[in-house]
Amino acid sequence: RRAIGLRVKETKEVFEGEVTELSPEESPNPLGGYGKTISSVVITLKTTKGTKQLRLDPSIYEYLVKERVAIGDVIYIEANSGAVKRVGRSDSYATEYDLEAEEYVPLPKGDVHKKKEVVQDVSLHDLDAANARPQGGRDIMSIVNQISRPKKTEITDKLRMEINKIVAKYVEEGVAEIIPGVLFIDEVHMLDLECFSYLNRALESNLAPIVILATNRGMSEIHGTDMKSPHGIPVDLLDRCLIIRTQPYTLEEITQIIAIRAEAEGVKTDETALAALAEIAARASLRYAIQLLTPCKILSDAAGHGNVTEADIKQAASIFFDAKSSARILFEQSDKYIS
Repeated sequence: RRAIGLRVKETKEVFEGEVTELSPEESPNPLGGYGKTISSVVITLKTTKGTKQLRLDPSIYEYLVKERVAIGDVIYIEANSGAVKRVGRSDSYATEYDLEAEEYVPLPKGDVHKKKEVVQDVSLHDLDAANARPQGGRDIMSIVNQISRPKKTEITDKLRMEINKIVAKYVEEGVAEIIPGVLFIDEVHMLDLECFSYLNRALESNLAPIVILATNRGMSEIHGTDMKSPHGIPVDLLDRCLIIRTQPYTLEEITQIIAIRAEAEGVKTDETALAALAEIAARASLRYAIQLLTPCKILSDAAGHGNVTEADIKQAASIFFDAKSSARILFEQSDKYIS
């Protein structure tokens, strides 16, 4: 559900403008002591048409602090939920510094109090987590607004079904739009039969994202069972998949990959060293050859070489074994190890 997005377009009643005054009003702590609490917040917003002073609830002050709102920022405050969004810095402050990372925006036009089309992108998981203990209406914006109110409650299947129904209803009405994402599952052969059953059922939903499964297994047992299947995936799930055929890298491709990785890591090598690493990658694995780059560079620097040489690679390979070599040594010298 994290891979299923929802784009909500809604016309909201907002207060928008440049902040010219931001004054939290304090009062004595009702619980006693020397501390004080925020009783209200006075904020003045300015547009090209005029200014308006607002007295805000102290809970909205938390949103202002979270968005790091300061005088000179352009913000808007949603009238129904109190949510605050910082749009950017007013362009009247653009000459304040020669260089900075701020985004400058023009002073809003029209009245401070206006109607504005707001677009929000959330995932279904965000809606599940935010509405685990619903408070408020059942319209789409009430559901989305729950995200700003953190809770710690269990997300049940019943809740997910309710969210799906409400989302489907507003998609039909054109208020919201489903944005399917991509769910990538690596080492999929490690999933058990229950996980595959859940995936099988979830893929039947019209809200399902694009699912990419990756594995390097051939005929193998499904995890947790004694049933063998291609790639360790149940046959009924394989029937739903488009299987992409992959080919091993050629020696030239391996050499090119190692050269790119060496350049990225700042390891200088010559043609002979690259050829030696490519040969090791073809014999052992590409991952092992790439992992040798760092110890090769250390050995080369210690020896005072300008570049990593073939001798450095042979020395590193004699110190650090790959998985196949280690397994072979364990088998050949099993009497020397505790078992």
